[in-house]
Amino acid sequence: MTAEIILPILQILVIVGFSPLVKGFINKIEARLQCRRGASIFQPYYNLVKLLRKDAVVSETSSWIFRATPYVTFISILIISLLVPVLSAQVPLNFTGDIILIIYLFALARFFLVLTSLDTGSAFGGMGGSREMMVSSMAEPAMILSFFTVALTVNSTNLSNITSTLLNNSILLLNPSLILAFAALTIVLIAEAGRIPVDNPFTHLELTMIHEGMILEFSGRYLALVEWASSMKLLLLLTILVNIFFPWGIADGLTFSGLIIAFALYVVKIGFFAFLIVIVEMSFAKIRLFRIPNLLGTAFILSILAVISLYVVR
Repeated sequence: MTAEIILPILQILVIVGFSPLVKGFINKIEARLQCRRGASIFQPYYNLVKLLRKDAVVSETSSWIFRATPYVTFISILIISLLVPVLSAQVPLNFTGDIILIIYLFALARFFLVLTSLDTGSAFGGMGGSREMMVSSMAEPAMILSFFTVALTVNSTNLSNITSTLLNNSILLLNPSLILAFAALTIVLIAEAGRIPVDNPFTHLELTMIHEGMILEFSGRYLALVEWASSMKLLLLLTILVNIFFPWGIADGLTFSGLIIAFALYVVKIGFFAFLIVIVEMSFAKIRLFRIPNLLGTAFILSILAVISLYVVR
């Protein structure tokens, strides 16, 4: 009973508390590689505190959707944090849902953000919302097929079962289908997180922004919740990637020493992949909007090849 209470609290603390640090780490390393001093690694925390202290300015044309979206987005991502194995192969809400529910919760958060971009009557918001739906229409099929490739490999759509099986049978990770699924999911992660080359999280130019265009009307605590949810989404996508395809080090039980070791290795793995994101952003410029389908189409083809190769290898 104690473990059933401790594990959800630990996962929420790690995802909610650690996610702004990951974004700050990426920004700091990127600044250093550009020969700039850059902001503190803790700057995202300072920004959240500042925004939470401010009142929200709400457009007169907006409805209840605008006020509900920050909470729906934040809570949706928070629920996902209880469906993903973080420190232990066991999942707190193991009885509630699996990979399919995770995909739907990501889609729910995106759906409300797009609705809000149209609700305020902003031209830039509508532009960002339409671009976001274009990207998601190509990224989600690749994500689904990548997840299903892993699920078919271990005969389960439950992330707890998937992680445990791959942890105890590491030879499965050498399957060509899982390598292709990993490549496809990596491309999807960059698109879903709104990173370069798909999107630039620092731009406010109407000709290039996607995610930023949808949240231009948010301010104060509403903007804080949306930005916090965005950081949590990035960390959750990285967590799914590392704990499925690199499950080594994750605790198989709930012992104190096992969780400490798992947390240390989790930080190392997340830090390594965050550094790879920096390398990608430093190596590529943001691609033009009409070139995004080519990139996401590559991810979709890789995911299809992953499913096909799974049956060919068998």
